[in-house]
Amino acid sequence: MLLYQAGLPLSSSTLRYLTGVIRAYRRAAGVWWRILDCRDQALMTLVYLRKGETYADLAAGFAVSPATVYRRVNETIDLLAARAAPLSRTLKRAKDAGDGFVIVDGTLIGTNRPAADRPYYSGKHRRHGMNIQAITSPHGDLLWTSGALPGAVHDTAAARIWQIPAHLRATGINALVDKGYCGLYTQAVAVPWKGHGKPDPKKIYNRLHARLRAPGERAFAQLKTWHILRKLRCNPHRTTNITRAITVLIHTG
Repeated sequence: MLLYQAGLPLSSSTLRYLTGVIRAYRRAAGVWWRILDCRDQALMTLVYLRKGETYADLAAGFAVSPATVYRRVNETIDLLAARAAPLSRTLKRAKDAGDGFVIVDGTLIGTNRPAADRPYYSGKHRRHGMNIQAITSPHGDLLWTSGALPGAVHDTAAARIWQIPAHLRATGINALVDKGYCGLYTQAVAVPWKGHGKPDPKKIYNRLHARLRAPGERAFAQLKTWHILRKLRCNPHRTTNITRAITVLIHTG
């Protein structure tokens, strides 16, 4: 096994924050010693999420067993995911910050699944994965990510499952969405006009709508810089905690 040094494009404040989370957990749980100290466990988790390294590669780099890597990385991800803000609080913060609207969109997190697993297959993207809904600010800052659903679930159905329209109405803030959410056009969301041969006013509306909605793509680009989300090799049901953990790290970075 050859070892080499590599850089991680994250700030030292992110490492300090995560180290503090682990240290607080160990103190509360009465854990006084582990083979990895708090800083190394935090660094190993960041490498896993940002670089998408395998457990075997991390085990070699940190001189521990793959089983230790698996336990400590998933422990840290679960600690971070538990700190993710709920949707109601996220929308209230957005309204208090003066945002006139939020942007709601969905993405597919690719997974390693056999072709027989039809619930995980997205016909839109033509690959297996998990559906994630995200809410961003008008400036493209990631505010919230939902739990993960099988890739076959449509964005409109996913929004209803996570009760996004209900929370929007309760908070009194509207959302911009793409044409994939046309079934929600009466539920506090603004949807572009569909169809060909639209009159000029509708075309102008669609152009303005797309221009306001465009910054939302920045949030997904920000998420996908964490290489673990480019194609998950773990249990698909871990997608929820992994995505929420990354969201927390983005907010602290």
